[in-house]
Amino acid sequence: MKRHIVIATAAAAALIAGGTATAVAVNGNSGPGSTQSGAQTSAQLAAQNAGTDHAGTSTLQDGRSSIRMQDDDDNGQEDIREATAAKVSAPDAAAAALKAVPGTVTGLDLDADRPGLVWEADVLGKDGKWHEVTLDAGNARVLNQHIDHEDDDDHGQGYVRNELKSARTDAAAAARTASAAHGTVTSVDLDDDHRAKAVWEVETLTKDGKEHKVLVDPQSGKLTAAPAQDQDDDDNDGADD
Repeated sequence: MKRHIVIATAAAAALIAGGTATAVAVNGNSGPGSTQSGAQTSAQLAAQNAGTDHAGTSTLQDGRSSIRMQDDDDNGQEDIREATAAKVSAPDAAAAALKAVPGTVTGLDLDADRPGLVWEADVLGKDGKWHEVTLDAGNARVLNQHIDHEDDDDHGQGYVRNELKSARTDAAAAARTASAAHGTVTSVDLDDDHRAKAVWEVETLTKDGKEHKVLVDPQSGKLTAAPAQDQDDDDNDGADD
């Protein structure tokens, strides 16, 4: 995800001092038409772990994820452990982010760089501002959210609104499409590198640890494999890290 989350020192201090934030969960259906089969949804897990009140909000106990991950330099194996440990899917993370900040999700990334496993979400809010939301990958609870004040001329508000104008496939739908074909989604990004128009670029990981990068058209929802050049660029980026 191109837009990396930077948690401000003041925000972190507020959390440590006992500040509050809105905790969100994905609403589940329990009616006759529900597809639930008795398994807990991320919304139910969030309610149990966050203690929601009648308004659907909760007091944040701390800013740490419920899923703690050990540091590991074993590249592929680490990715598999993260994908396996996450209880909240990419579509659920997108829905949770939009509960916190109504608008358009433009990026999702499963990340264990900070204490615990989290989903990092970029949202272009209806208020016209960029919001960065960090969600617990175990229960969809909001751990941190703030407004990104950095300039983003190349991929700013106008760009996103234009590229997603009349789009029928959002980030969550793109994740579902990719997951059905290639396993667990670990990243979704609105990308236009080397392309005439922007597409959803989705990274997935199968149970055997094989990584896939696919493209999903925002208008048609059609899934295609990412060009070899994209795969090579990822390999080179990994070698530089």
